[in-house]
Amino acid sequence: MPRPVTLFTGQWADLPFEEVCRLASQWGYDGLEIACWGDHFEVDKALADDRYVPRRREILAAYGLRVWAISNHLVGQAVCDHPIDQRHRAILPARIWGDGDPEGVRQRAARELADTARAAAALGVDTVVGFTGSSIWHTVAMFPPVPEQLVEAGFRDFADRWHPILDEFDAVGVRFALEVHPSEIAYDFWSTVRTLAAIGRRPAFGLNWDPSHMLWQDVDPVGFLLEFADRIYHVDCKDTRLRAADGRRGRLGSHLPWGDPRRGWDFVSVGHGDVPWADCFRALNTIGYAGPISVEWEDAGMDRLVGAPDALAYVRRLAFDPPAAAFDAAFTSAG
Repeated sequence: MPRPVTLFTGQWADLPFEEVCRLASQWGYDGLEIACWGDHFEVDKALADDRYVPRRREILAAYGLRVWAISNHLVGQAVCDHPIDQRHRAILPARIWGDGDPEGVRQRAARELADTARAAAALGVDTVVGFTGSSIWHTVAMFPPVPEQLVEAGFRDFADRWHPILDEFDAVGVRFALEVHPSEIAYDFWSTVRTLAAIGRRPAFGLNWDPSHMLWQDVDPVGFLLEFADRIYHVDCKDTRLRAADGRRGRLGSHLPWGDPRRGWDFVSVGHGDVPWADCFRALNTIGYAGPISVEWEDAGMDRLVGAPDALAYVRRLAFDPPAAAFDAAFTSAG
């Protein structure tokens, strides 16, 4: 059976949940990867109100949609981040921001991630997608010089903060899938290796594969799938368009806004960039990934009402099942 194709609602959180359901159903999506912001899925209400989760399920069912994962990227970002500043205040619920004291924000964010596992279990899903934040991302340029012990301390900080969270995930049978992404503790190949080692490769902690973040860093998204096959817990589809080098465009974006033609790269809707999707989907078949394929619309040059159905058609064409038998099996005789 083909893998379900879902729509990630994070970039649609300005719309009411039911309106996003209506649109996704109209376009032909199988379900949603529901974001824990806007009114789409509110963790505190899911745990406090016995009618909240059943009502969400009723809305999904009314539009013929299912859910395999929820996502809490915004709160997860604050668990390990340093510094905690006005950027976080803009994305966090007021109850998590509180008085803005950085350590208090981190601790409240950690409790919310543990609550997210319980809310996911109540909804009947076994995967939470999100971010971890990082206390050492700000050192990525390696200047002023960064002592190795500072980097080691960053990975220890991640493990110390996330082990108790993952204990709660284990208790309710839910897994966490980190989206490997710049500004997280794991942002490329080798930082992912080190992150998994830091957390003891415990089964509760896996990866959300989104090739758009790998491409502009020159990380092979196909090789990443093959290397971390047992840790691919969820898949997000977003594309990246690389612009031809002209001696001015840089990999780091030059503090230019999305869509600015002076940038060296941009996120674009699936199928409109340089991700080798055919190879990627064949690699997903190779590793036996059978979970949802979630379309994430981020494109400064394409309206989302165009991008979402366009991406769905593109993914459905490529996300084919592997063959039931080798193509050359018919060449041999049974005699």
